[in-house]
Amino acid sequence: MENRSVGTRQARDLLRVAFGPSVVALGIIAAVTLLQLLIANSDMTGAFGAIASMWLGVHQVPVSIGGRELGVMPLLPVLLMVWGTARTTAAASARASWFVIRWVVASALGGPLLIAALSLAVIHDASSVLTELQTPSAGRAFAGVLMVHAIGAAIGVLLTGKVQTVPWIPRWVSDALRAAGAGVLALLGLSGVVAVGSLVVHWGTMHDLFGITDSMFGQFSLALLSMLYIPNVIVGTAAVAVGSTAHVGLASFSSFVVLGGDIPAVPVLAAVPTPPLGPIWVALLIVAAVSAVALGQQCARRPLPLPTAAAKLVVAAGLAAAVMALLGYAGGGRLGNFGEVGVDQVTFGPAVFLWFFSIGGLTVAMAGGLARRPKPVTPVAVPEPEPEIAADDDAITDVVVLGDPIDAEVVESVESVEVVDEPPLDAPLLDPEEHFLTDGDPVEKPREQAD
Repeated sequence: MENRSVGTRQARDLLRVAFGPSVVALGIIAAVTLLQLLIANSDMTGAFGAIASMWLGVHQVPVSIGGRELGVMPLLPVLLMVWGTARTTAAASARASWFVIRWVVASALGGPLLIAALSLAVIHDASSVLTELQTPSAGRAFAGVLMVHAIGAAIGVLLTGKVQTVPWIPRWVSDALRAAGAGVLALLGLSGVVAVGSLVVHWGTMHDLFGITDSMFGQFSLALLSMLYIPNVIVGTAAVAVGSTAHVGLASFSSFVVLGGDIPAVPVLAAVPTPPLGPIWVALLIVAAVSAVALGQQCARRPLPLPTAAAKLVVAAGLAAAVMALLGYAGGGRLGNFGEVGVDQVTFGPAVFLWFFSIGGLTVAMAGGLARRPKPVTPVAVPEPEPEIAADDDAITDVVVLGDPIDAEVVESVESVEVVDEPPLDAPLLDPEEHFLTDGDPVEKPREQAD
């Protein structure tokens, strides 16, 4: 019964990991799609195709409608999908062995791939009714779904802390991962504060963008669309902060030059700066410096020798740069007639790495993150114990009791005393009365004197 209950629990966990986040996303997408169709007084023809297209769009798969490609997908849904996958994977792998963890990761990838195959089939069937809806590339769809859920599963396994138990991974790798996360969160958080401040400054422009529609439902849809694209704007602000460039079609934005152009009528895009460039945007470089300081402080928590500390800093800065470059790639794409939207991938990742490595390395040195290498200990020769001297049978040890008077003549004559063997046990006993002298008994002279 116990084995059966454990097996049932593991099977339930695998099913939750495989289909939990995807089914929740499908439910939310279906509710929003059906609500929009109901408010627009439209029939439900092609509703399943729209739901399947939106589910693939959550995984950064471009959607083509009427020959126009929508490649700039919002980052908020995909970040929520990664978070859901990471959470379910971590919950199923918390008390599991590495053998079970492999099955958990396989479930986290297999379930969404199955749903992706079903979605492609539904879109292909719906395109026969809705001629404007085009089936996306199967390779692009499977690659996007696999990448999103693989990242979520990897984060979930890292959250369990089991990677630290692997013997061939250095112990400072976990500190580097924590430092990279601190740097990325600091850069995104400070960039978000700057984006909100820019929206406040350009409040009139945002109000005009909301005024393009008079219906309450239209304004609600614009507000919802702006909320979904907030992470994209934050990533663009981070690119400007580190010295790279963000662009919307022909319009280009950096900390030094702003080139105007046509911008989509999305209220959140009112945060973009307008030419001429003011000196306040140069202060964005402070955001990159502060984020690098946060990364360096995390690297300096445990002082290490210079080579190891440098390796930890390089790993943390490289991982943070890779994460930001991946977010920049996911948040960009083609937007119909506006052209390409996103950040400059050639300079974004290297700029993040240079900021984090230079300012972070200076922070590590100033915060006491460097420790002196311990001096090599020279082995000390241990003297061998002297061999014990065997006691000579002919030697006599004189025991002196404290308090007894010691006669010097006796001490000098100890070495001249001869050892007399004890008489055998069968020798006759002498009568002690024969050695007593009484008055009048003749005294025998010694034999030496007699001779």
